[in-house]
Amino acid sequence: MGLTASLIVIALLIGVSAFFSIAEISLAASRRLRLSQMADEGDARAAQVMAVQDHPGSYFTVVQIGLNAVAILGGIVGEGALTPYIAAALSWVVDPATASTVGFALSFLVVTGLFVVFADLFPKRLGMSEPELAAMRVVGPMRWCVRLLKPLVWVFDSLASGLIRLFGLPAARDNRITHDDLLAMTAAGAAAGLLAAPEQQVIENVFELDTRTVESAMTTRERIVYFLLDDDDALIRTRVADQPHSTYLVCDGHIDQVVGYVDATDLFLKVLGNEPISLRGEAGQSLLKKVLIVPDRITLSEMLAQFRQAHEDFAVIVNEYSLVVGVITLNDVMSTVMGSLVGHHDEEQIVRREDGSWLADGVTPIPDLLRALDIDELPHQGQYDTLAGFLMVMLRRIPKRTDAVTWGGWRFEVMDVDSYRIDQVMITRVV
Repeated sequence: MGLTASLIVIALLIGVSAFFSIAEISLAASRRLRLSQMADEGDARAAQVMAVQDHPGSYFTVVQIGLNAVAILGGIVGEGALTPYIAAALSWVVDPATASTVGFALSFLVVTGLFVVFADLFPKRLGMSEPELAAMRVVGPMRWCVRLLKPLVWVFDSLASGLIRLFGLPAARDNRITHDDLLAMTAAGAAAGLLAAPEQQVIENVFELDTRTVESAMTTRERIVYFLLDDDDALIRTRVADQPHSTYLVCDGHIDQVVGYVDATDLFLKVLGNEPISLRGEAGQSLLKKVLIVPDRITLSEMLAQFRQAHEDFAVIVNEYSLVVGVITLNDVMSTVMGSLVGHHDEEQIVRREDGSWLADGVTPIPDLLRALDIDELPHQGQYDTLAGFLMVMLRRIPKRTDAVTWGGWRFEVMDVDSYRIDQVMITRVV
């Protein structure tokens, strides 16, 4: 075979090897979700690629047969085609034996380099850039190859399947998409600039609804503004003016004896109509509404379901002893989801200082704390929901001012305590 014919054969072998390389990498890298979208849009090739992904044994068997056969043929043809010419050129400067040896080594390096670059690296990078499109373009010819080599494919595929069963390995690809996969995709989108950081945070917050309890978003007991059944007109008007809210809890004697709630709109209508405000008797029947009461250990996702089922947007949270621990509204839950995309009327619970330290409220939810400090978990997690709870668990007592806990390279120091309530905690990096 002449040099020209040998080079043509080598080029053809490189082309065949490049085809199999693209077929292999594109199928492995193709995203199931993207293929499903293309199939729904009517592209039959996308459905074929997904079918191959479900049972890839024969497909990859053909790929390996093709790659190995081409590699062997390339070595044979390349060595025989280039070695004599390289050796002849070198014979002018070295002896014939040395020229033949060096010619063979150079021929091997040239052919190997051509195959590495043009039959492996370049086609695989090409296949990785648009894996779904590449897979759809090669799936048709690959299916013909599978039919053509069916007897040989059956033998090798059976041997490989036997080894998989012998070692107890999964035979099929797991195409389930978990919330971790989705979060990883959003993180990649944010890193690529396709998704804004606040939008990525909203997606993460949605997934946290199944793990965060209502205590992480509620208005705590000591901050609840409520009325007693016996409060007179003047007191109600004064409290509404001093502490405006959309909803007010109504209790009988004390906060743990909840009887209902009143809507601020109804109170304003009474005021505009110059009618007296009373929470008892006939006047109170049109104002007092039945309140939704929920346990303190349910998640925010479960809270949304209860709001939807009860057609309410306000609920009272009680603990196992039937004591009120807080109240929560639909707006509280949605603010937890939206994060920084919505404005905050109150001060943020955790803020970063210029020196890199953090100043946090004791009621800061643990997920918000983990996110701010960029840590994965805290010790004994699950036994508490707030920063104050973490400090109590770590100290095994009610914290006092200047008490501190050091963990994970961070120092948590109590700065202010008000009636056993931890108001502020200074968080600094331990050097």
